[in-house]
Amino acid sequence: MFTIEHEFDATVVTLVDEGRAHLMEDVTIQAFEECVTVEQYDPRTDRVQKVTLSIGQLNELAAALDLPEGVYKLASQSKK
Repeated sequence: MFTIEHEFDATVVTLVDEGRAHLMEDVTIQAFEECVTVEQYDPRTDRVQKVTLSIGQLNELAAALDLPEGVYKLASQSKK
C-alpha cells in the first residue's frame, strides 16, 4: 500500500510494508524541485535515517532498475 500527498514544496509518497512477517518500517519519499529524500525510521537506533539524492542520481537509479550488471553513464541531454 502507498499514499501520495501534494504539499506546498514537495510531493510525498509513503510506502507501507504489508504482510504477515518481517515487516519493515514505512518509507517516506519526498520529491522536491532540486532533490529527492528517502526516510525510514530505524527502531534499532530510535532515529529516522535519511538519504538525499540529486535529480541526476534519481535518473540514474531509475535507469539502473532496467539494466543488467555493469558500469554505465547516462548520455547527457544538451540544453537548447
